[in-house]
Amino acid sequence: MRPSGRQTNEMRPVTIETGVTMHAEGSCLIKCGNTHVLCTATVDEKLPPFMKNSGLGWVTAEYGMLPRATNTRMRREAKNGQSGRTQEIQRLIGRSLRAGVDRVALGERQIVVDCDVIQADGGTRCASITGGWVALKLAVQKLMKAGVVISDPLVDPVAAISCGIYAGQEVLDLDYPEDSEAGVDGNFVMTGGKLIEVQMSAEGSVFSRAQMDGLLNLAEKGVSELKAAQMAAVN
Repeated sequence: MRPSGRQTNEMRPVTIETGVTMHAEGSCLIKCGNTHVLCTATVDEKLPPFMKNSGLGWVTAEYGMLPRATNTRMRREAKNGQSGRTQEIQRLIGRSLRAGVDRVALGERQIVVDCDVIQADGGTRCASITGGWVALKLAVQKLMKAGVVISDPLVDPVAAISCGIYAGQEVLDLDYPEDSEAGVDGNFVMTGGKLIEVQMSAEGSVFSRAQMDGLLNLAEKGVSELKAAQMAAVN
């Protein structure tokens, strides 16, 4: 039995509220159970120096957690510098979102996606990728409406979900009690039915090829549900 009482293939409730900030070109608040992440997308007509005159656009991301997003207060990283964990997560978000972008169609501009965790209960990086795509899509829609971008550079939604082995069972969408005790923990990032990135590690027990396949099947189910929520949000 899972601590939440969910079935092994059951996700937490997911809601995506758009237009939650007045200034950003795209914004949403994604809630995956008790994990809540504010995602905003900012259009910048200036490219990073290494991308100038390339004919390509660029998408990057920044990630952070509020001090009381977790059970105990964390010190602000603005005061102490970014942790290795934060840097790793925001790089994951950036390259995941770029995988779903036609950078020629985007044109020579940059979109920065900020993901700020308001409340954490496991799966913050996955929620950030899923919500980050919604914010990115809304920003692109604004560019297209203004005639700045002609064809949609976002071909398919990009979404991510965690899967793992908890109490000997393959389970979908780990919350914190499961994540902290899982024997195997993994994050699956997908677009258009194809994999972008898989992060898998044995935290307390090794896993078989059959179990890996089982987790991938769960991830495909979860991502299909997330994609439906994303499309409902942006349409």
